[in-house]
This record gives sequence, structure tokens and C-alpha cells, in this order.
Amino acid sequence: MRIPLSWLREFAEVPSGATAEDVMAELVKVGFEEEAVHRPSDTIRGPIVVGQVLSIVKEPQSNGKTINWCQVRVVPEGQEQSLTGKGIDPSGVQGIVCGAHNFVEGDKVVVTLPGAVLPGDFHISARKTYGHMSAGMIASVRELGIGEDHDGILVLSRIGLDPQIGTDALELLGLKDEAAEINVTPDRGYAFSIRGVAREYAHATGTVFTDPASKVSAPAELSGGYGVRIADDAPIYGKPGADRFVARTVRGVDATRPTPTWMASRLRLAGIRSISLPVDISNYVMLELGQPTHCYDLDKLTGDIVVRRAAAGEKITTLDGKVRDLDAEDLLIADESGAIGIAGVMGGETTEVSDSTVNVLVEAAHFDEVSISRSRRRHKLPSEASKRFERGVDWHVAGVAAQRVVDLLVELAGGTADEAGTDVGTMPAQVTIPLPAGFATERIGIDFSEEQVVTSLEDLGAVLDKSDDGWTVTPPSWRNDLETKEDLSEEIARLVGYENIPSTLPVAPPGRGLTRRQQQRRRLIQALADAGLTEVLSYPFVSKAANDTFGVAKEGAPRQAVKLANPISEEHGFLRTSVLPGLIEVAHRNHSRGFRDLALFEAGSVFLPGDTMGTPSIPPLGVRPSDEVLDALYDGVPDQPLHVAAIMTGNDSPAAAAHAPRAWDWADALDVARFMGDVLGVDLVVSQGSHQAFHPGRAAQLALRSGEVVGYAGELHPKLLAAHDMPARSVAVELNADALFDAAADVIVARHISGFPVATQDVALVVPQDVPADAVLAALREGAGELLEDVALFDVYVGKGIEDGKKSLAFGLRFRAADRTLTADEASSARESAVAVAAERFGAVQR
Repeated sequence: MRIPLSWLREFAEVPSGATAEDVMAELVKVGFEEEAVHRPSDTIRGPIVVGQVLSIVKEPQSNGKTINWCQVRVVPEGQEQSLTGKGIDPSGVQGIVCGAHNFVEGDKVVVTLPGAVLPGDFHISARKTYGHMSAGMIASVRELGIGEDHDGILVLSRIGLDPQIGTDALELLGLKDEAAEINVTPDRGYAFSIRGVAREYAHATGTVFTDPASKVSAPAELSGGYGVRIADDAPIYGKPGADRFVARTVRGVDATRPTPTWMASRLRLAGIRSISLPVDISNYVMLELGQPTHCYDLDKLTGDIVVRRAAAGEKITTLDGKVRDLDAEDLLIADESGAIGIAGVMGGETTEVSDSTVNVLVEAAHFDEVSISRSRRRHKLPSEASKRFERGVDWHVAGVAAQRVVDLLVELAGGTADEAGTDVGTMPAQVTIPLPAGFATERIGIDFSEEQVVTSLEDLGAVLDKSDDGWTVTPPSWRNDLETKEDLSEEIARLVGYENIPSTLPVAPPGRGLTRRQQQRRRLIQALADAGLTEVLSYPFVSKAANDTFGVAKEGAPRQAVKLANPISEEHGFLRTSVLPGLIEVAHRNHSRGFRDLALFEAGSVFLPGDTMGTPSIPPLGVRPSDEVLDALYDGVPDQPLHVAAIMTGNDSPAAAAHAPRAWDWADALDVARFMGDVLGVDLVVSQGSHQAFHPGRAAQLALRSGEVVGYAGELHPKLLAAHDMPARSVAVELNADALFDAAADVIVARHISGFPVATQDVALVVPQDVPADAVLAALREGAGELLEDVALFDVYVGKGIEDGKKSLAFGLRFRAADRTLTADEASSARESAVAVAAERFGAVQR
């Protein structure tokens, strides 16, 4: 909401020297966020004065254009020119070249003298052109930044002005005014008006507020006016779409009269362009009082006005010239010819006020917020009127607003008002709110006195009735957001002052803090980031094909997924059962933009529905559901374990001098999986795996010691990579982090490091090709006994010297004792024991 300061001063005691910044600083105290300052004088500076054209000499040019060589008086005759500077004529008569032809000798115009600056940082100076020294410019509204008309010069008499020569044109045109723009939250629609903001400014400063509605003398009752009927017999949103409609008639208006400068400048500062006098008056009253109004050409109406819902197949051409298909939920203003407006949103073209309009019917109505909001969204038709109606308008101000429009049409457009009028509808029931005496103190944490409570609420405009344990509060009609005692408490705190609320840091109860699961999650994610992987976030919405590929290991296996009722696109109509599809999309997007060497990871929930999906009924509001009902609700919620996935493409490091980068391979994906296990203290069992999303020969299955499979790692399937336009040999890993958390020890105890030297032994064993290397490694670990510190596979060989159907596995064994230095014989003996167990289980033979 933009608030011109000159307008605000009419109803609030704003100091004469206060700026827009000063006003916003006060409004911040009562909860309005600062947005911007609109100050025309920042872009336009004088000397810019009123001048009178003394003579015009038309001079045809060789280019076919005719220019006017004008003599313009800019100082009253007989007075000396007080301005000095290059190009300023001391006589007060300036010679100016002008290309426009819509003015004549004797017209008073706006003259920008040398030294002036116009919007767009356009500096005016004396310069030679068309054989003359032109010392200034006769300005148009577009050049002054006050309109779009560029057809000719701004002639002041045509906008109803006859100022003295030499008058400051910036002051005359309202260009020295300024506006403060504030952000109005949706629950405070009353502040979309000068009336509402002036009241809040008075609250903030403790000064007097003058209600603009009190300055309008509206009749207490109206009758005998234009026929109006509210016929919303089947309310769609629980209450009628309209509950008040005021109509007033003004005859004999001159719609071609110019809008007064003071009104046009205020509208412009408020962000609304001047259109025509009747429309400008309607907009002016809306900004002043917060009540949208509408002017109809009375002679274009046919029969009585009816407020009703749209009929099937009905259409309307709105004021913007577009034909709109109406919905049965749309609330309309109609006459016998059909729809003449979408209620509270935009009027119709057929009854539009034009220059030929003589008789005007003024409408000021009160519409249901939800109905207007739905129509505005349905037709994608935001308007200043709908912005106010959908946030709530004061029911009682409709008659005042209609009278204000009538008064201005009589005063400015020369019309005559009918004494008769129309006012139909039913006033809504008043809301009363019980407020216990100590409730605001308990709610806010400040010891409010009774005087503070009463004064704050009465300043709002509320009516208080004292009761035994507090008050019964009737909120003012313009505050439809006040419905509960909590709302009243917040208003008391706001008006007493947010700065009076103490800043007290609550003391956390002992024993609280991050849960074990939260600590594990943070530790895992931080460790991956510290290891050089980049965390990303992707959408949890995927296609059916993605879930079919990544959701189950075996192609064609049964799989369930949650289908979205309102997906962002049909291609992403399901919740994910794996994190990898979104991660691949992120990698592909980065790859397509030239980022080829990637190591990305994501931690996020997957959605695994069980046999029950949802619940047949929703519990009623206002009552706590029973434990049985809650259990039924939770049973219908899909399991949502946390998965952590990573994908690596390209090389592990950028190329550099004397450094050849290495391409990521399946072993790196396996290392990331083992690393995640190590961080949590979980020993993962690695075995040859098979998953339709991974390469058939380069995938590992990852399981817990209990046998529960928790994920897969390896190279992604070549066909899948090709389909996603991804680099060949991209590798990935995905683990069920929740399963790792459950399997992790409560405390990870660091292994004691012996001070005695290590003894290393290598062994190469030939085993059948179908024997997993991890199983052989487990046999070696078991057979080596307590002296074994570590065992690792470092080579797999198949080829010359190895029998067909077999492979050679080379392991490095590290032996160490806690209390002595091992001899070579002790290490060799432990190694032979390890080999013996492998030979017994798998027929392993030393190479």
C-alpha cells in the first residue's frame, strides 16, 4: 500500500517536516513492514515553472517537419527574473523551439528552464537547434513523468488550472509530494486505505486520528432508488456472496471534465493511473475509505440489477476487453441483458462509463471474501477491488463511500444527486469475544495493567463490556480478523509496543538436546561433506518408470508407490521409492552445463506404502481424535525411511601439471558405502549384487551382519546412463540410513593402538570364480585368530596360469600383538591357520 503523505496528513497528525522514511519508522512500531519510498523529486528537479506562450512562429524545415519558434513568459510582467544561470533570460521571456502543435498563443504551459532535470536523468540546457538558441523546453505529461500521453504539450487550462505565471510547476502538479509504501499482511485488509493507515499511525504516535468517514454526511436510510435484488439463494461457501448493496444516482455529469491535479497526483503516487474523472473518483474513494465502488452508465442499464451466481455457459466481456467464460461459482452483477460485472473483481464493458456518459449509477457493495478470492484466481484477474474484498471490507462503510462518490461527482463533474437511493441486504451478526482479565498477560508474558488492556482495545475501535472475570469485547466492523481472545492479546501487545516484550532466552531443560537419531544423521551428512562430496536436494516426485527401475532390485518384481492426486506434471506423478532418480537428474543437469567431474550426495526420505493407504474418513475438527483413530491414521501413512545416496561421474580430481586424474569406478562407490558404515560404527557385509539399475557385473550388495540388505553400490547400468545422457562408467551408492542408525552401537569405542611394530604377510589363494571375495576374507579373519589386526583384498587375477573357472585373490594380512613384538614364525603360523580355514571352506589353494 502506497500512502501519499499529503493525503495522510488530512486524517493524522503527521509533522510538516516528516518524510516518508519517518512515517514508515512509526508504522513499523505497529507491525507494518517497510517496502519503498516514492519521491518524484528524486527524478525531477527545477527550475520548472508555469509559463505563458506570447508568440508562435511556424517554421517549415527541409526534412518536412514544421517547428514552432516560441516566446514564452516565465515571470509575471513587470517583475524581474530572480533565477540566474546560463540560458536564463533576465527579461523573463524565454525563446524556445517546440515541435508540438496542440497549443496556441496565450496558453499557460509547463516550462522546464535550463538547469532542470527530468525523469531519465534528462538535463535541460540552452542549445542551438533549427537555427535558434532554444533556452528550455515546453513539457508534455510524459516528459514530466506524470502520464503516458505524448501527443502534445501539457496545456494547464485543459486540466482545469489557471495559475499565475512563474508558479512552481512541481508544487502545482503535486510532484513535491511523496509516498511511503508498506507491506500489508493478508489479515489486515483494513490497512489498504488511507483511513486504516491513518488510524494505525495515530496508534503508533499516540496522536489524534480523524476518521474520513466522519466527514461524509450520508443519509441514515435510503429508499426509492434504482431497483436492486440480491438473489444468491444457494450460497456456495456457507454464507451469501453479497450481504449489502448500496446504489446512488447522479444525473447530468460531464464525464469529459479533467481530473483535478490534486486528485490525479495522489492517485499517481498511490500507484493508480488517471483514466477519467468518474473512474478516478471511484478509485480515490476506494483508496481513502477502503471500500471499492463502481460507476455504471445509467442509460446503458436494462431493468433492475440482480446479484446472482453465473448460469451454465454464460460469458462476459470485462473492462479489459476480454471475453471470459463464467463458472457457476462466480458471483455476478447482472441486469435484464445479462452479466454486467464479476462482483468485486471487474466490471463489464457493456455498462462502462465513457466520455458520452451523462447519468451515473454508483455501486458500493459488500461481498464475501472467499467468493471474490475464488473468482479472482479462477479468471487470473487481480484488481485493486478484489485485493480489498478478499481480505475483508467494513460492512458499515458502503453507504458512506457511495455518498463520498456522489459528493465528488456533484462537485467535480457538475452532476445533480437524486435524493432517492437503494440500500439492500442484511447486516452480519456481531462477533463478541470473552477476554479473561489475566489472559493477555499469560499469553504475551508482560504484566499488562487493566488500563493498558482497555485503552488498547478501545483505541482499536472495540466496545468493551466489563464482566466478572474480564471483559466481553465486540471488535470494530473493519477488523474482521479479530475472532479469538488470542487475537485480542496480540493486538494489545502490538499497541502497547513490541519493544516492551522482554527478550528472555528460555533455559533448556536438562537432558534435552539432539536425539541419538539426529546426532547420527548430522554426523553422517557432515562426514560425507568433509570427504569432498557435495550435498544437493532434489524433488521427491518421480515417474512411474523411475520407481519401477530403482524401487526394486529385480526387474518386474512387485512394487508399490504413492500416486500424487495433484502432481506438478504427469511425468512426476509418484513419490520416490529411491533417492537415486532425483540425484541422477541433478547430475545430468550439471553435466549438461559443462560440470563433468561430480561427486554428489543427498539424504532424504523415500516413501514405501504398506498394505493400507490413507484412511476412509477424516476426524472432525475441534475434537481430539481417540488413540484408535490416530492409530488408524498412522497405519495409512507410508513408511518413510531416510536414504542416503551418492553419485560420481568423470574424474576424482581436475587435471593439473604433473597430475593425471583418475576416473571414478565401482570401487569408489563401494568405498563411500564402507565410509558411511565406518562413520556410524556399522560393519557392512559386501557381496556380489544384482540390481536392475546397476551394471550386471559391477554391483555390490550391502548388508548388515544380521543379513538385512541395506543397499547397493557400483557402476550404473550402461543403458540407464545412455537414456539419461550421462557419462559412461558413472557410479552410485544408496543405503538405508535408518537401518544403519538402528544397527549402530550406542557408543563407538576407538581401538587401542599398540606401540609394538606390525608384521605383514601376503597370501594369494585360488578359489572357484563364484566364491565371493568377502566370504574368503571372512574365513581368513576367523582363522588368523586374535593376532590379526587387519586383512584386505588388494588384487583379483584371472588369466594365464589360472585354471578356467577359477580366480586368484590376493590379500594383505597385518598382525600385531598388544604386549610384545611378534616373531616371523608367529606371524607365519597365524597366516597358515587363516589359509587352512579358507581351504577347508572353499577349497582354496595357495598360489
